[in-house]
Amino acid sequence: MAAEGSASIGHGSTAPPDYRQVQSLPELWAIAAQKFAPITAVHDPHSKPIVEFTYAELYQQIRQFAAGLQALGIHASDLSNDLSSDPSSVPPRVALISDNCPRWLVADQGVMLAGAVDVVRSSQAEAEELRFILNDSGAIALIVENLATFNRLRSSLTDLPLQFVIFLSDEASPEESFKMLKFSGVLALGEAATLQPITQTRDTLATLMYTSGTSGTPKGVMLTHGNLVTQVISAATVVLPQPGDRVLSILPIWHCYERTFEYFIFAHGCTQTYTNIRHVKKDIKEFKPHYMVGVPRLWESIYEGIQKQFRDQPAKQQKLVAFFLKNSLQYIRARRVLQGLDLENMNPSPADKLMAMVKMPVLWAIHQAGDRLVYQKVRAGTGGEVKYLVSGGGSIAEFLEDFFEVVGINILGGYGLTETSPITNVRCPSANLRGADGQPFPDTEIRIVDLESHQTLSPGKQGLVLIRGPQVMKGYYNNPEATAKAIDPEGWFDTGDLGMVVGAGHLVITGRAKDTIVLTNGENIEPQPIENACLRSAYVDQVMLVGQDQRSLGALIVPNLEALQKWAEANHASALLADGSVDVKNKAIEDLFRQELTREIKNRPGYRPDDRVGSFRLLTEAFSIENGLLTQTLKIRRPVVTERYRGMIDEMFA
Repeated sequence: MAAEGSASIGHGSTAPPDYRQVQSLPELWAIAAQKFAPITAVHDPHSKPIVEFTYAELYQQIRQFAAGLQALGIHASDLSNDLSSDPSSVPPRVALISDNCPRWLVADQGVMLAGAVDVVRSSQAEAEELRFILNDSGAIALIVENLATFNRLRSSLTDLPLQFVIFLSDEASPEESFKMLKFSGVLALGEAATLQPITQTRDTLATLMYTSGTSGTPKGVMLTHGNLVTQVISAATVVLPQPGDRVLSILPIWHCYERTFEYFIFAHGCTQTYTNIRHVKKDIKEFKPHYMVGVPRLWESIYEGIQKQFRDQPAKQQKLVAFFLKNSLQYIRARRVLQGLDLENMNPSPADKLMAMVKMPVLWAIHQAGDRLVYQKVRAGTGGEVKYLVSGGGSIAEFLEDFFEVVGINILGGYGLTETSPITNVRCPSANLRGADGQPFPDTEIRIVDLESHQTLSPGKQGLVLIRGPQVMKGYYNNPEATAKAIDPEGWFDTGDLGMVVGAGHLVITGRAKDTIVLTNGENIEPQPIENACLRSAYVDQVMLVGQDQRSLGALIVPNLEALQKWAEANHASALLADGSVDVKNKAIEDLFRQELTREIKNRPGYRPDDRVGSFRLLTEAFSIENGLLTQTLKIRRPVVTERYRGMIDEMFA
């Protein structure tokens, strides 16, 4: 087992590696492989056969894969590192279209070690999106997860300048006009070749990660070796994993959040086990992780499973659990006040602190009893050895923050974007301010500015979040216009998010100035196409989607009252009020809108299950310029609408 194989070096028995002078990610692997050679690096219990590599074995495969790529013609020694120059002057691009597996890691680092840039995306992405990425990036080679992925892409590859295609699986490949290789074949080529050293600096382009903009057209985020290496170095100032610590991986590896976290834990000799949605609950118990990175929806799923177990208990036991949870919640809230970590009361008065101190002794005794009788069992359900859960991809609901703190499972939240590699802020163990998004990484600057004037705002004032630091991307590949819009001449990156800074530099994200909605499963939803689909209904006059940090989308709808009245007169007279107007709260009306939304959204091109609108509310006042809900160009002022209907939105998702 991975846990057993990783136990050969005890916690704290070696000094942590010093990566401050490292120029590129391949250098990091060379150090890690030497320092942690016998420790199990990766373990995939769900592959057939089971895959397990030590650090020495993994690095050997990375080197062989890199040498194999060079033998196939991937060379970068004559190319510049000037990312502002013509795209043809940057290192060659190799597309890596695959989901989680140990061979992804070998390919990813093998591409970089060979001197190339990898262009990563999921094998489950839409074929048209992948076609755009392959064409825009100028990829000259393609690595795919398996034959099924290749077959999905085949019709899109005809006009692309691909020199070869590699399967991470060892399936038999079809006859094609370009060279087709198996993973094992590339390793065999590399074993017979000599790896040619490549000079890389922190300014050398490492990867392209495509992210959708508000137009829906993907943009290639250019991340350098420096962007990624500084993430590894900075994360070690927050937590310091020990060699052999166990990590459970479930998020997509092509997502910047998971990817950077993996580089970090591998830099410290951890053992990573791959899991998936089907096996995660069993794997948590079996492999007993010390760390796990996830999105709020994952923590919500774990919470719901625990709550179900509570509900299955006899009535007397349920009452006891409820008693402990209620008093423990009061205990942790009092503790937050004393620690200065209560977001609602960042500067407690002496009276506040005194009140907390008076409460705590009795509450502490109840909390300890709850821990012995209930919370220890909850922790055992997560393996019993979690040091920290690391959360990103959206804010964590307050009730989840409270519950996990009560049961003794620490969650470290943070903030960032693909364009910032991604982490800019993180909640440290010593300053874990629940509800906030953390303090900035070293050498990272946060500015809050007015949305219109861009004047810097004082602490505690909400505005647009700007970021400057070593993790900020070099720009969007082959897209200087978008780059100039995102990064100003002084190097400040416009996140498009609203927030404020409180206390000792804690960032609190309060909303999104840009339109993208991020659900708790980490999915990014662009609202405009879905709203346009809804407007196809004769009964929808205006609509705005909501749902930031929620499980599903919601909608605020201004109905077409004239069309609705005619429908009611012809089909459901009970939906009419005494004066002949429509009762928008009538169940028949709600059912009609449910049917309309479902049909129009499902019928739109590119429909995904996450596009579904879960809850909605019908408004009696239209969005207009006069009431401040529309701009002069008749665009919905989303932050203003959100604030105007905050109570309704909160009730919608309650």
